[in-house]
Amino acid sequence: MDRSILEGDPHSVLEAMAIAAFCIGASKGYIYVRAEYPIAVKRLQIAINQAREYGLLGEHIFDSDFDFDIEIRLGAGAFVCGEETALLESIEGKRGQPRVKPPYPANSGLWGKPTLINNVETYANIAQIILKGSDWYSSIGTENSKGTKVFALGGNVNNIGLVEVPMGTTLREIVYDIGGGIPNGRDFKAAQTGGPSGGCIPKEHLDTPIDYESLKDIGSMMGSGGLIVMDDTKCMVSLAKFYLEFTVSESCGKCTPCRIGTKRMYEILQKLCEGKGTELDIYQLEKLAENIQKSSICGLGQSAPNPVISTLKYFREEFKEHAIDKNCRALECKAMSKITIHEDKCKGCGLCQKSCPVSAIEGEAREKRVINQDKCIKCGTCLTSCPFKAIG
Repeated sequence: MDRSILEGDPHSVLEAMAIAAFCIGASKGYIYVRAEYPIAVKRLQIAINQAREYGLLGEHIFDSDFDFDIEIRLGAGAFVCGEETALLESIEGKRGQPRVKPPYPANSGLWGKPTLINNVETYANIAQIILKGSDWYSSIGTENSKGTKVFALGGNVNNIGLVEVPMGTTLREIVYDIGGGIPNGRDFKAAQTGGPSGGCIPKEHLDTPIDYESLKDIGSMMGSGGLIVMDDTKCMVSLAKFYLEFTVSESCGKCTPCRIGTKRMYEILQKLCEGKGTELDIYQLEKLAENIQKSSICGLGQSAPNPVISTLKYFREEFKEHAIDKNCRALECKAMSKITIHEDKCKGCGLCQKSCPVSAIEGEAREKRVINQDKCIKCGTCLTSCPFKAIG
């Protein structure tokens, strides 16, 4: 979302930063951009050069005593640098690791000087608010969450891409009205908000308004604005493992709870997905998550257990099935999956047989099909190709 702003309207960010600098008496600004976004970096530099040419950046702006200039600093894509003090360390040329707070950046930030840190999306709103007034902005959204929010809508939804909605728009509206619903007529199962550190929202909360308070109440968060939709073919244990694998790899390693604790959580989830877990593993997973949340230094470690905590809260039965019954209802954990065709639902259309990449489905035309378990590689292609949901 931030990349789209820097690529499409970088001047909105530059203008807001100049306004912020004037308010606090700063003379230098930095925009921290990951080097993997070359188009954003290129257009941002063009915009900075244009602003300097017009006298909007540099010395004596508008013939006043106000001096302010902006410099781009490239990051290496480290997730932990989304934490404000790790970002400051990176700008200073050090390894991106969070600082112990206090002191907070407002008192001692970049090179020990008071520093104002805001997200690109926040700055992009400032000029419009000043032009149209605070009442205009406050009229959008909810009482406690004003304005709009941009989401990166993806996953099992027909219309993917960036969407901007007023705060308080329900998840159902975003998924079905804007996103066009779930492909292939599948059922909605959950949505992950807030990126890798966010939480899962189950079907029963589809009508939850998307704002800061409502998401927090149901165990999720707004975060970076990621919104991943999942249909009923997704395994929530495997999903929790997927997100935790990312946070394990992105941990800076500074504090033990995040460095070691998330690794132990990932190993437990791996056991469950391989059919080697026990009910005790679920208990240990929950306790580890709680302790890591309370004892990690920065937001990365404190929020890393969120996908596990939320999936355990809403999909505990799936965890128990993995641990006790050695069964994955979504057939995603291949170590314990067995895909079968239900005779009572099969219409003999043969679509599954045509789509199978290893010819594991047998049967003649207009007859009910069966799966040869010795040949089946559990790829799940037949699941998505069956229009009658006869395979499971």
